[in-house]
Order: sequence, then structure tokens, then C-alpha cells
Amino acid sequence: MEAEIRAELESSGFSIGGAGPEDAAQILSTLLTYCIIYKMSPADLVSNWEVYYLNRQLDGLKLEKSYLDGFLSHLQNEVKDRIIEEEANLHVYSSNDVEMLLNNSHADEAEFLNTPGSKQEKPHGESSNSELTPLTSDRPTLSRVAKTNGDPITPFATRVNKFTQQYVLNADNAASVPSKHEAETTEDEVIRRVEPSQRCSLQVQRSQPEPGCRFMYDRMEDRFNYLEDRIRRSATLFSAPGFCGEPADATLASEEKMFAVGMVTCDGEGRLNEKSILLQGSVEHSRGERVRLDLKDLDHFSLFPGQVVGIEGHNPSGHCFVVSKLIDSIPVSVDAQLPSAKKQAIDNESHQNSDAGTLSRTLSSVIAAGPYTTTDNLLFEPLQELLSYACRKQPQLLILMGPFIDSDHPDIKKGTVDQTFHDIFHFEIMRKIQDFTQYLGNTVRVILIPSVRDAHHDFVFPQPAFDLNLPEDITHQICCVANPSLFSCNEIHFGCCTVDILKQLSAEEISRKSPGAVGKPSDRIGRLATHVLKQQSYYPLYPPAAGVPLDFSLAKDALEISLPPDVLLLPSDLAPFVKVLSLHEGSDAQKQFMCMNPGRLAKGIGGGTFVELNYNEDTEKTNASIIRI
Repeated sequence: MEAEIRAELESSGFSIGGAGPEDAAQILSTLLTYCIIYKMSPADLVSNWEVYYLNRQLDGLKLEKSYLDGFLSHLQNEVKDRIIEEEANLHVYSSNDVEMLLNNSHADEAEFLNTPGSKQEKPHGESSNSELTPLTSDRPTLSRVAKTNGDPITPFATRVNKFTQQYVLNADNAASVPSKHEAETTEDEVIRRVEPSQRCSLQVQRSQPEPGCRFMYDRMEDRFNYLEDRIRRSATLFSAPGFCGEPADATLASEEKMFAVGMVTCDGEGRLNEKSILLQGSVEHSRGERVRLDLKDLDHFSLFPGQVVGIEGHNPSGHCFVVSKLIDSIPVSVDAQLPSAKKQAIDNESHQNSDAGTLSRTLSSVIAAGPYTTTDNLLFEPLQELLSYACRKQPQLLILMGPFIDSDHPDIKKGTVDQTFHDIFHFEIMRKIQDFTQYLGNTVRVILIPSVRDAHHDFVFPQPAFDLNLPEDITHQICCVANPSLFSCNEIHFGCCTVDILKQLSAEEISRKSPGAVGKPSDRIGRLATHVLKQQSYYPLYPPAAGVPLDFSLAKDALEISLPPDVLLLPSDLAPFVKVLSLHEGSDAQKQFMCMNPGRLAKGIGGGTFVELNYNEDTEKTNASIIRI
């Protein structure tokens, strides 16, 4: 079994560290012990190691002895989360519970009385120092969830540190972790800093497919046409003047150097490795045939199944193409433009009559991704807290990405709820959002983006927008777009895809570092994110990962990215991040873009994270913070 563990690690690009064979044997023995204790196969163990490796952003591809203690803690947390999901009413006590009971019992008892559930039952005339103080007037309240004083306090409501900044990206693109003094900000200080915001413009450039579309009707012909169109379109862009020239047939034997374009595939089932890489050409250039690639002459590369690449080299035997140069970024067409706005700012007060050049590219926004409730209930307390925070900060834009009604929630899985999924969505989520928009008035816009994990929505990708019948007085404030979608606010372009493409790419990608980069820290998360824009597709992976209902009859127009957006939103189960990235090394600031994973607003029985973004003209003047709720 130790040999199987070593083989799995090597197939994933990792090696066993240590000063000598004895250390390596001890590491393997420890990993074997983990497999036995937690009843895991070697493949499951290595899969968990990859998640730990990415979340901790470790350097190098060696599994060192010093990493084992942290990896063990990760496995223990995974087991604990699995137990919590299976036993929805189980509460696992932590040091926070002990400190709360020993040191802050009286203060917490007072706080218990001011939980969101009990606050809303107070008459409007009563004063309260709660976080929802601004909403205790005659205006609509943020929550209509009935919760009596006799109900038990949920673990989420007993958390101590609220709205703490975990990560800050400053205007000069310098990342930092705020100190405890900087992170602790009183509510009064936040309110004093809020300035009255102006209404932002909103244009939806791409939101396909349309609600009510037919799906689950794709044929083998649709799959073939989608893949063939991707390869042919890329070959056309590579052959444009000033690029690489006309592609040749890579399957023909030739000692002369040639250039070819094709899609990376694996020669069998299982994970891609250096010995199993094939290139599939287009029907036009190589009759759709495949040829094996030899990458021994390349200093560095990063490949995954479904990636369209350009290669230079020769094929002396006709059976193996020896690659001397690999281009993994599809050229942007000189005529490429963002899709024309399909619908203007949802209302008649849009800037249609104003000069587009006078618009200021500044925007304050709060961005979050579901789930929006903890696994021990369906009270949606994290969502309520997020809206309370947004009421204090008053952003121009609130972006909420699914899942809203998470199909992985224990109560949803077991079918123990006494309401339909649509009723839960409308009464527990949409009412909170409507109350929020009515309270802030016309200064705020809300964008809702679905997820394939939404139990109440179409299980298909690409996924149509929610079809909501909203009251006329707020239709200009709440906008629903498809998954994926492209929209712009104040001329700042946002691209969004709620399928966890980063995690899926991390499980399939193989890479090699250049000799000069060995031993230096690498940004694998950033590399995975740039793959999305380099491939000009929100989902460049093929075949799709298990659980992704990719419909090829709908994918052609919906998944295409004609030009990089200013902000790319890719919510993921991986560690939350905010990064400024470039498609090419040495690119100037004008070709940079922001990519962010806000994390999940709720994690297990506790709170998660969201992002507060203040965009100002370009990435150099922009501030962003990852905030733990």
C-alpha cells in the first residue's frame, strides 16, 4: 500500500521529501497510518493532500516531514465536517465555546438576547444596540424568520469575532494581513466612514441561455461541433498575421519544423501525466486524428485535458511529435469586442443620454457566494448578517452568487423540510433581499447568479437566470443573470462563473517548473485562474468533471470569453483569495485583471468569508478585502 501511495503522489506531480531513504520511508509509513485510521484509499489520501497543498499555498512539490502535522489536522477537520453533515443536530465544541463559558458568560447572555431572531420581535419603539439598529424603524426589517426567545441559540450566533479582515489588497497591489488592532472596527466608526453613494449603471453584455430554455437534449453531434469549433476558432486566431502562421498536420511524419494547433487529451482513463499526453487536431487540418506529444525539450509547461494549445516542433516518425515550443494562450482577435449590451440598466434613468466617456470607473461593492445558511438549520443567519453589514457600508452593488438553496445541505438531502424549495427561496431569501433594497432605496443594485447546486433551479450548465416575478417598484434594483455571465457596472466589466472550475482544474492540471524557478514560491492558484482567460472559455476542461451537467447544445455562445473582463469572479471551495493577474509575463497594468474567490459565506455550522471591493479606475488604485463573517 505504501507503493500505491507513492505512485499516486508521483502521478499527481508530487514526490516524497526528506534527507534520505529513511525519512522517505518514515513519511510513507505515516501516510499509511493515516489511510488506515481514516479508512481512505491512497487516491483519496492524495486528493486530500492536493486540497491541503493548495489551501496552504505550500512551496515546491515535495511532501516534507514538517507538513505531516498540518496535514493530519486537515484530515481531522474533514472527518469532523463529514460527521456534522451526517448529524445535523450535532455540535462539536471548540476552544471558542470554552472561552465563552468561562470568561464571557454574562456578556454573551446579553448578546444571546440580541440575536437576529429575537431582535425582530421587539416593537419598533424599543431601542436596541444590535447590528440591525438602522432597520428598527418603520422601514422594512431584514428578516421575517420566526424565532422565539425559547429557541436554542445556534453556534453561528455565538461566534465572537465578527467581520474581521483576513486579507487586504491595497491600492498599490500590496497584499497584507491586517493586525488585530486594524481589523477591529466598531460599528460607529464604520457608519462615520460611509459616504452617500451614487446609483451605478448596469449593463448585461451576456446572459445565456434564456430562462425556460430546453436542456438535456444535446446530441453527440453537439459535443463534436463544440469541440471542433473551439479548435478551428483557435487555429484561425493563431494563423492571423503577426502570430504563428498557418497550422499544419501534426500527425504527418516530417523532419522539418512545423506549427500545429489542437486540444490536449489523455490516452486513457485516469489522470493526465507526461507519458499520456495526446494532441487532437481539427477535422480540417488533421482529420481529427491524435498524436502523442514528447515534452522532454520544454523547460516548463502547464497542461490539462481540454486545453487548446499551439505547438512547434517536428514529428520524425509520424507517431510522436517532439515539442520545442508550446503556446497555451489563445491570441485575442484584433476585432474582438465585448458583446453589445443586451439590456440597459434595467430602468429608464440609465446613462443612455449621457456621454459614456464621462462615466467614472469607480464602484463600491460587496461580493458573496453561497451557501447562505449553516448546515445545522435553514435560518439563513449568515445572509442576514451580510445584509446588515451591507446596510451599514451602503455599497453601490451587491453580488450574490449561488448556491442559495444548497442541494448539499443535510436537511435538503434528507428531505426533512416542510416547504418546497421554491418557497424557501422566495420567503427566506428573496424577502430578505427585497427588504434590504427597499431600506437602502435606489442607491443600491443587487445581482443574483445561480449555481448548479441550487435545488430549486434548473440543473444544467450553462444555466439560465432565475425567472422572478418581482414587484414593479424594485425590478430596477434586483437583476438576475445566467451562470456564467458578463455584465458591467460603471463601465467596469465583471465575468462570473459559479461552477468550481478552479478546484476541478487543480485536480487535472500537470505542470513543470523551469530550472530557474525551482525552489521559488509559485502561485498555482493564479496560474489556474489565468487558464480560464487564456483559453477564452469559462469552462475549458474536457471531459467535464463528475457532477457538472454540461449541455453542449447551449455551451458554444454562453461559455465564450471574447475579451478579458476587469474583474473575474470564480467562487470555489478552495481558500478565498483576491489577486491581480496578467495573461502574459511582463504585461503592463492595462492588461491586468482582478480575479477573486470570495469563499463560502457559510462553512459547516460556522461563518465563512466574503469580499468587499472598492474599484477605482484600474487595478493599481483598487482596494479589496476578504472579510470573515
